Amino acid sequence: HVITDGRDTPTESGIGFVQDLQDTIDKLGSGKIATVSGRYYAMDRDKRWPRTNMAYQAIVNHTADKSAATAVEAIQNSYDDGVTDEFILPAVIGDAEGVTVEPGDALVFFNFRADRMRQMVQMFTRPEDISDVEYETVPDLEIVTMTSYMSGLPVKVIFEKDNLNNTLAETLSKAGLKQYHSAETEKYPHVTFFFNGGRETPFPGEERQIIQSPKDVATYDEKPEMSAYELTETTLKRIAEHDDDFILINFANPDMVGHTGSLPAAIKAVETVDECVGKLVDAVVAKGGVALVTADHGNCERMIELSTGEAHTYHTLNQVSLFIIGEGYYLPRTRGKLADVAPTVLDLLDVEQPEEMTGVSLVEAWVPEGKKLPNA
Repeated sequence: HVITDGRDTPTESGIGFVQDLQDTIDKLGSGKIATVSGRYYAMDRDKRWPRTNMAYQAIVNHTADKSAATAVEAIQNSYDDGVTDEFILPAVIGDAEGVTVEPGDALVFFNFRADRMRQMVQMFTRPEDISDVEYETVPDLEIVTMTSYMSGLPVKVIFEKDNLNNTLAETLSKAGLKQYHSAETEKYPHVTFFFNGGRETPFPGEERQIIQSPKDVATYDEKPEMSAYELTETTLKRIAEHDDDFILINFANPDMVGHTGSLPAAIKAVETVDECVGKLVDAVVAKGGVALVTADHGNCERMIELSTGEAHTYHTLNQVSLFIIGEGYYLPRTRGKLADVAPTVLDLLDVEQPEEMTGVSLVEAWVPEGKKLPNA
């Protein structure tokens, strides 16, 4: 069962990958591609269950609105219709003989991306979690996943997650500090599960707030502001009414809208985040705090493939900035890496860096308000 990408890869690269897969199947004389589905359907993470169900029905019952004799044909048909890899409608390949999911079958989920595979596995194993669709589960399945997608799933895991000790959130918790993590649903796992080293449960002193991403649009180029304003207002209220030591906020817009390939929408997304970040930075500094603004990868700064003029929809390898903003001036190191961000936070909070962290603080010196910068 093939899931095409087109979001973290070029938009029409799937057909080449699937041809390679089919060539290997033909060479081995074993296996069959039974379905093809774009990640928009099979890998939804925003609880849009009707999308997930379309891919589920194709996989389980060999039922879909689209069909083709081969997987390559299904993908090419989609391209001919102007639909690229991410949005390929679930399609069944060939006849249903031997490819429907039956009681007692074994399923292996090769995807290592936890947040993108949870919903599909939930449909197979936890129907009580599902809303907005009516469907039937298949009993007595043996399900194996490449990595741990979420706690509580009745599956076997090939590669259990590493037990990461003394992550930033855990270190702050051990120091007795209060922290607040918030994002809209599209990025909520990134400020919770991923940020905390694969841990679902908050640490002592950690509070979380989830803001619902828009559900009234098919893709976020139709609403590039997403839920940034709601996230900002909620966070401003939090800053005004609480004394948290550390606040973690993720704005989804530059990444999620960047993936659509729409330059006008990406511009609107960046303008929105610029406005929202400005409000948050002002509020933090006004309260005597320090704001750090950074990212972990590029995306919307490149929206056009320079060689072809086509839309660029996937992550870039460009370096990202880290801005440190507060009363006075910080003298940052000129170069750093992602592993340096947590030590920088700990340095600013005067918390000892645990030995598990291999990075270094990016703050070389602090110049109080009114003092001159050295060598300025």
